[in-house]
Amino acid sequence: MGAGRIAAIVGIAVVAVGVGVVVVGGDQSQMVAEDTATPTTVAPTSTTQPPVLRDAPELTGIEGWLQSDVTGLDELRGKVVIVEFWTFGCSNCKATLPHLEDIYAKYRDDGLEIVGVHSPEFDYEKDPVAIQEAADRLGVTWPIALDTNHKSFWAWQTGGSAYWPRTYVVDQEGRIRFDHIGEGAYDELEATVATLLGSA
Repeated sequence: MGAGRIAAIVGIAVVAVGVGVVVVGGDQSQMVAEDTATPTTVAPTSTTQPPVLRDAPELTGIEGWLQSDVTGLDELRGKVVIVEFWTFGCSNCKATLPHLEDIYAKYRDDGLEIVGVHSPEFDYEKDPVAIQEAADRLGVTWPIALDTNHKSFWAWQTGGSAYWPRTYVVDQEGRIRFDHIGEGAYDELEATVATLLGSA
């Protein structure tokens, strides 16, 4: 089976499960599909806080920012921050954007910020002009960190596999309180944000 046919089959499988996965083995990276698009945290209840999963790493190797004067997560300390690793050519990433827009509109004035960490899969997704045009077309209004060389992509997603999209919620003290791979879990995401902001 030719490489083009394998890539086409893998691409179809990735769309089917709602998540892009990169697995690194030896010297090569390849796209594979896994059925891992389930939340790794659950929505907090009225009597619980979302668990502390770990301290959020800093965003490293960022080549620049679009739509913001922010230059790092430390400048957003004191806010609840949704950090989403995405790329504008990914249909699964694009499917998350309307949900993020709704949450942003609802909670921005209460202390929520979103940082879209744009980690391109393909060469055509590396151009900052193309990224800005896509953001305008897709309605992305929050800050975009340019992670062209995937330094933050791999620093945040340890263990040899990394995903598009992957969504985290970082609390006011810089700790990760929510981690979700792929589409979905929008109610849990909003509940986490609302709880951390004291709006639940």
